[in-house]
Amino acid sequence: MARSISYPAERFFGRVTEEIEVGPFKRGPKRRLWVGGKQHKGEFEMSSDLKTTATMPSPAKPFTQADPTRLSPVLAMLAAAALGGLSTTPSLAQDMPTSPSFVDDFKSFDRGRWYVSDGWNNGSHQNCTWSKGQVAVSEGVLSLGFEKQKLKDRDFACGEVQTKQRFGYGTYEARIKTDTGSGLNAAFFSYIGPNDKQPWDEIDFEILTKDTSKVQVNAYIDGKGKNEKLVPVPGGTDTAFNDYAFVWQKDSLRWYLNGQLVNTITDPAKLPSHAQKIFFSLWGSDTMKGWLGAFADPGRKVTMQIERVAFTALGDPCQFPESLACTVK
Repeated sequence: MARSISYPAERFFGRVTEEIEVGPFKRGPKRRLWVGGKQHKGEFEMSSDLKTTATMPSPAKPFTQADPTRLSPVLAMLAAAALGGLSTTPSLAQDMPTSPSFVDDFKSFDRGRWYVSDGWNNGSHQNCTWSKGQVAVSEGVLSLGFEKQKLKDRDFACGEVQTKQRFGYGTYEARIKTDTGSGLNAAFFSYIGPNDKQPWDEIDFEILTKDTSKVQVNAYIDGKGKNEKLVPVPGGTDTAFNDYAFVWQKDSLRWYLNGQLVNTITDPAKLPSHAQKIFFSLWGSDTMKGWLGAFADPGRKVTMQIERVAFTALGDPCQFPESLACTVK
């Protein structure tokens, strides 16, 4: 289904018309823009809550370069690009476009940054329906849940968030604590794919909570994996917060656990080459027993907690003292 929305933004771009396709897309609804009568190249993801993405600056407070968040995310992207606020061309040390560096410590939930998956699933292998009710922020922690709750054709509900923007070469890091449970996957990863009219590229940290003493790292290039490695997590993923990071450069991809290098790929054929979105998800499966273990109803709500996430673009200074970007280049 498609619908068009016109924004009163002539003073920035000429008449802007936005066509939104609403449906059960794997990675969220799509939107296309016409600016001044011409279609803007590319498609962008949108929030499931249309009201939060259609806010325009009031006449009493005109848009300035320092306040792009008052536009809808797509118009903010165009406005910032026009005024120099978004790197749509390669920046220092970048060979691909990237959104700016950021740190999110979840003092609040930034709906301008995050899209919440809600009301659908990723396919028959997934035994839960994504639900906004399984996403919460409290006391500086983002929590994703998994619990028994009938939603659509699934008996369980689960949580996922993804960035609305795409990111290129740089340092990706998150501080995470998981729960336990066979048949479940707690994941921190970057992804882009066919729903964004791009090849399937992906970089993963996946904690298969049947065994919280390990984390699996992996990368997909044009949908091809075979780069997985199981890495020991001293003390376990469920007893304390651990720091997971990967450094993605044109000629290498390196994974780090608590500041220690645990895996490296340098083969050009195995290196992603397309800007990606950042995801956190907690989901289950009845069918992927060989990988996730046999699913068993945990009988309670299982959670994945994220204390901080950051992206530092290649060539940018580190953004907080504990950042891997301060010490690893």
